[in-house]
Amino acid sequence: MIEQYRTVRAAGNKEIVIKKSRFIGYVMPVQNEEEAIQFIEDIKKKHWNATHNCSAYMIGERDEIQKQSDDGEPSGTAGKPILEVIKNQGLKNVAIVVTRYFGGIMLGAGGLIRAYTDGAVAAIEAGEAITKVLHREVFVELDYTWLGKVENELRNRQVRMGETTFTDKVKLTCLPVDREAERFMEFMTDLTQGQSVITEGQQLYFIEGE
Repeated sequence: MIEQYRTVRAAGNKEIVIKKSRFIGYVMPVQNEEEAIQFIEDIKKKHWNATHNCSAYMIGERDEIQKQSDDGEPSGTAGKPILEVIKNQGLKNVAIVVTRYFGGIMLGAGGLIRAYTDGAVAAIEAGEAITKVLHREVFVELDYTWLGKVENELRNRQVRMGETTFTDKVKLTCLPVDREAERFMEFMTDLTQGQSVITEGQQLYFIEGE
């Protein structure tokens, strides 16, 4: 799993008007190609009477899956510009559809490229670009006598925290950034003078700064 990547927070849409043509940009975070295809089909059904529903998506840690569709627009004037916006903004696991309702004025190849580019940018603005950072679950089990000191250190270091359970001992769920997890576990061992039980859990993505 990669240390971090940019995507969009949620589905979003925004409409712009260029020379009387309506361009509605839609964006959706997707985890696989099936989700991307379904999203595109849903937009096509919603806007079945539109002149065009052009789309692109890029999926995978190494951008392995990249697809685009001009949906009847001149070749290279719609799907490719949408895909280029995804690439230029450094996004992953994102699908975009830009729906066009023709307004009666021809835009030409250059005008179409600019319009679909602007439609894709508008969609991403509506969905809100975010950065997801890979974290690691680290479970720390300790006696209650250590709790105050440990919690204080965790607050000072601004360590992301999950659930805390209280039984005969306290079990903290700490969520350090994955690349720092090993050093974090060493730090916790030293802090508790080896009197805590530390185990690793799964890797999880969280939004940067939240």
